[in-house]
Amino acid sequence: MTQHPRIDDLDRDILKALMHDARIPYAEMAKRFNVSPATVHVRVEKMRTSEIITGTEVMVNPKLLGYDVCCFIGINLNAARDYHSAIEKLKELDEVVEAYYTTGAYNIFVKLMCHSIEELQYVLIDKLQAIDEVQSTETLISLQNPINRNVKP
Repeated sequence: MTQHPRIDDLDRDILKALMHDARIPYAEMAKRFNVSPATVHVRVEKMRTSEIITGTEVMVNPKLLGYDVCCFIGINLNAARDYHSAIEKLKELDEVVEAYYTTGAYNIFVKLMCHSIEELQYVLIDKLQAIDEVQSTETLISLQNPINRNVKP
């Protein structure tokens, strides 16, 4: 059984603050939580070391960059042994932004972002379905994303 790192209420408060604004200064968090900036620094480093915090990233608005089509594609492979090679080929497709190995109806479930329906059609026919390991696909187009949040610390 995997052992999860232990965190306390201060760690959770720090995580919530960082998830709201990753640029918040340690001194500001220290004031807010009534601890020293050094304590905040030590706690953040502890969470980095234990991989609770795995990095910081800039979130972009895909719509403002011209990505108007978001879809999810269920992929069935020819055989389970094709998984690793299929994933390597999917990694080469810039349009694939997430991939999951799943149980149920599909072997792999991917999130794909395109500029247009025409681009989606090209990606499906000429890129994704051209992967030898792919037996079949099912595409679900997202109309909106009303909930988009991280897990609660």
